[in-house]
Amino acid sequence: MGDMRHGRIVLLEGIHPSAEARLEKTGMEIVRMDGSLERTELESVLQNATMLGIRSRTTLDRSLIQQAPELQAIGCFCIGTNQVDLSTSAKLGIPVFNAPFSNTRSVAELTLAEIVMLMRRIPQRSADMHSGKWRKSAAGSREVRGRTLGIIGYGHIGSQLSILAEAIGMKVIYHDIVSKLPLGNAHPAKTLEELLAVSDVVSLHVPATPATRDMIDEGCLRRMKPESLLINNSRGNVVEIDALVNALRGGHLGGAAIDVFPEEPRSGDSPFETPLAGLENVLLTPHIGGNTLEAQAAIADEVGEKLVRFACEGSTGTAVNLPTVDLPSRGEGQHRILHFHHNVPGVLGTMHSALAALGVNINAEYLQSEGDLSYVILDVDPVDVEAIRTELEKIPETIRMRIIVD
Repeated sequence: MGDMRHGRIVLLEGIHPSAEARLEKTGMEIVRMDGSLERTELESVLQNATMLGIRSRTTLDRSLIQQAPELQAIGCFCIGTNQVDLSTSAKLGIPVFNAPFSNTRSVAELTLAEIVMLMRRIPQRSADMHSGKWRKSAAGSREVRGRTLGIIGYGHIGSQLSILAEAIGMKVIYHDIVSKLPLGNAHPAKTLEELLAVSDVVSLHVPATPATRDMIDEGCLRRMKPESLLINNSRGNVVEIDALVNALRGGHLGGAAIDVFPEEPRSGDSPFETPLAGLENVLLTPHIGGNTLEAQAAIADEVGEKLVRFACEGSTGTAVNLPTVDLPSRGEGQHRILHFHHNVPGVLGTMHSALAALGVNINAEYLQSEGDLSYVILDVDPVDVEAIRTELEKIPETIRMRIIVD
């Protein structure tokens, strides 16, 4: 893990330009590639990438990460990190950063808009107008005021939606796998089954985990209130699409809004098909829940700054896959040693002995371990960088190391 100042940052998938202004602080070359890449192209890019910025369409599996000799950090310019093999990254001492909060408002606003649109049966009315039919009718059209919104997943987005929904007169209940403090007048449902049974609208805001895969299946849909609505702006594998299609065609559900799908195209040039296409009172959007200019700029700033802090200070305080290590900025003239190693007894003592033998004075130190991995930052008086690197790399447990000198 050498000097990052001479490295290369590669940004894929049209990441907002404000990221570049942040990343310029690293002194590295910045290369922008606006689309997602096929696997062979990605393999080639990873041969020379010191840092990689991606969004949700790029998958970094074990093989790709292991074959990236220069890669030192990954920035996911989105909320989720399930497109990256976090375990492999951690074992190699490669931090993964994301933006867990920056598009919260955008997703919540879209969800609220979809609730109103579906309650008023706007998708069907709009389709009629586009086909030259003037069907002015109140049939099936309702106000949202007084209706019950059931939120599954009461995290940042779910709780923000809760506040917005109450502001227009909805009653809010929620279900989460961990206890969450209710905001406003919202209250937790005793069970998921209770939430499904009493909600006029069910909105999903859960992460992609084994527990949430196909969590909304035929049984759950059957438990939902007749003519209720389902909204999924979370992850594509949370809802069984075929079961949803049957519930809509059979008339049990009154409508749905789906922004995420089990299989999504890699680019806008790729065709897209779904069994939901053509169904009445169904809103389909191409994974744009967080795609507002405000959200994308905020994400670019947040992840960009996290990458800068790792490059310039070694901070992993906001990484999703590594021990949390964060020291204040170095004092003037100080050198900073960053050392990832296997978490076994005696490594730190061996490091201290090696540094003492070289006459190195340690001014600050912070070690954190998690599982098999340990990460330590040491601030030292100016040193012979190559001598230290040679001695510390001799330690068998060393995974990778870097020394910041300016």
